[in-house]
Amino acid sequence: MADKKFKLEQVLNYRSEIEKVRKLDFVSAKLEFEHANDVLTQHKFHVDELAKEFHTRQTELNGIEELRRYVDFFARKREEIKNQKVRIDQLGCVLTDKRADLLDATRDKKVLESLKGKKAREFRLEMEQKERAFLDEIAIQKKRGPS
Repeated sequence: MADKKFKLEQVLNYRSEIEKVRKLDFVSAKLEFEHANDVLTQHKFHVDELAKEFHTRQTELNGIEELRRYVDFFARKREEIKNQKVRIDQLGCVLTDKRADLLDATRDKKVLESLKGKKAREFRLEMEQKERAFLDEIAIQKKRGPS
């Protein structure tokens, strides 16, 4: 006797595909978030390096124009860092949403997998009961003898 086909197999396949897509979306969002953090780290490192340079060259500066370039650079970098932090916050929210979507998709798929397993166990139990009843019937007929 062949196994009975799970009636919701197509739905389970669909849920599996949804889970794969959401997993890819999550990974993409995570990579983008990590990249944004790397960019922020680079900005901060660049500012620190230039601050050290500025500190060592402070006595050697050749006028107000050179000092103004440092000030403008620091102001621009401060703005870039601020904007990058805003971007990281936004990407963090996106990442949180993608994680929640992935968890929902995984949960939906697991529910159907659990149902499939339960139906398979019920089917096997039913088949075992029918086989036992059939074997019992054969045993009873053998005891009665040939008619």
